[in-house]
Amino acid sequence: MRFLRTAVVLIGSASVFAGSAMARDDGRYANSPLKSWFDSLKSGKGPCCSDADGSAVSDVDWESKDGHYRVRLEGQWIDVPDDAVITEPNRVGRAMVWPIKGSYGISIRCFLPGSMT
Repeated sequence: MRFLRTAVVLIGSASVFAGSAMARDDGRYANSPLKSWFDSLKSGKGPCCSDADGSAVSDVDWESKDGHYRVRLEGQWIDVPDDAVITEPNRVGRAMVWPIKGSYGISIRCFLPGSMT
């Protein structure tokens, strides 16, 4: 019985810490002058969250072809749905993507094209 209680406590503690580790918006961008702009970004799929939830994409990991975008994430090229593209001007210059990982793979909620400089 003691072993069972100890196991339950350890598993419960591990799940609390794992949940904390997965949370991304830890306040480190709270003082950024672009925070409110990032928080306001949205695509046709809805709000993109904030800078803490998005990931910068290197110029070699995204491209435009025939008016459509695609990004390379985790070693695979993923087509960006047209309604996921953020159409307002990019204030940071670099491309950013807000991926969603699900049981069917990775989908793109928002994509902010970069300047490719």
